[in-house]
Amino acid sequence: MKSNKNLWILVFICIINSIGFGIIVPLLYTIGKKYGATPQTIGLLTAAFSVAQFIATPFMGALSDRFGRKPLLTISLIGTCISFLMFTWAESLMIIFAARILDGLTGGNISVAQAMVTDTSTAKDRAKKFGFLSSAFGFGFVIGPAAGGLLNELGPKVPFYFAAAISLTGILLTMFFLEETNPAAKRSKAKKDSKFSFKSLVTVLKMPAVGLAILVGFLLTTAQFTMLIGFQTFTLDILKLKPTQIGIFYAAFGVSGILGQLIVPGAIKFIKAKSVILLISTALCLAAMAGSGFTAVLIPFAICIFIYGIFNGLRNPMLNAIIADHNDPKRQGEVMGVNQAYISLGQVIGPITAGFVAVISVHTVFWLASFYILIALLFSFMLKAKA
Repeated sequence: MKSNKNLWILVFICIINSIGFGIIVPLLYTIGKKYGATPQTIGLLTAAFSVAQFIATPFMGALSDRFGRKPLLTISLIGTCISFLMFTWAESLMIIFAARILDGLTGGNISVAQAMVTDTSTAKDRAKKFGFLSSAFGFGFVIGPAAGGLLNELGPKVPFYFAAAISLTGILLTMFFLEETNPAAKRSKAKKDSKFSFKSLVTVLKMPAVGLAILVGFLLTTAQFTMLIGFQTFTLDILKLKPTQIGIFYAAFGVSGILGQLIVPGAIKFIKAKSVILLISTALCLAAMAGSGFTAVLIPFAICIFIYGIFNGLRNPMLNAIIADHNDPKRQGEVMGVNQAYISLGQVIGPITAGFVAVISVHTVFWLASFYILIALLFSFMLKAKA
């Protein structure tokens, strides 16, 4: 009963946290431009969050192994809340960068939430629970941008006050209702046996099944964020869609990902091996992504993106479950933190490499994403033999 209560609190925290993040995404360019930011500067501003998260998330996860999940999750949400308030105080581009970096540095809530799910789940129901978390994040990312646009009509600072308020709600839920899942005895053992260093970014990859799963996740994340650059350019320059239509299209892509996560229980029921589900979904993602690069027409493109979204939605639940199944219980937070660090790295590398190939053709962006998925598929075959 306790684990179910914790799960739904974590799901709600994930929803409000991702809504808060999604709210500011469509506003970054507008607020940055107010203080003289160029498109290149906006790119750096977007990357600053992921770079800071890459550095800090493994530490947050490891510290949660040693000092408890609840305190670290609370600290993370407090940092996010302060970062949103900094946007309302901002009088220069430097403050905006500081706000994004602070949010990234304290943005370890994903890995800590995943570690909490791992603490209270079994191999049988772990993928299903990770599917709920992924759906929660996906739902927030769909709702957030739309909410940001609507709230901006009430005033440029209103979206950030709202984002801070819902982050505060997450803090209160964590402090007063969430139960600690990493008991004191287990934390004492972790304090003696583990101490995070950046070497963990390499040593964790040497763990047979865990390392392969992290590499697959990194490549698939890089592919997704490569595709998003092509998606924006393609819908605007080739399909000539209006901003409102692009927003609806993007929301539909987010919904397709949620649908993919919701089929996790059924997939697990009929195909027991998580590595096989991952292999099949990655192959279908590859076919859909490659197909999207060969069309210049709305309907075929939309079908390819929708298929990609559904099967890409299976990625995180399967990978997180595989990592948790083959992990040392004393290192759950650390390893989940390393996994999230590589995901953050993929979020940086994807847009950067997409920008390089976009000068050739917008279609090459989708083919580059397909290349990343192809490499991930090869690693998935190796993972099937290990997991």
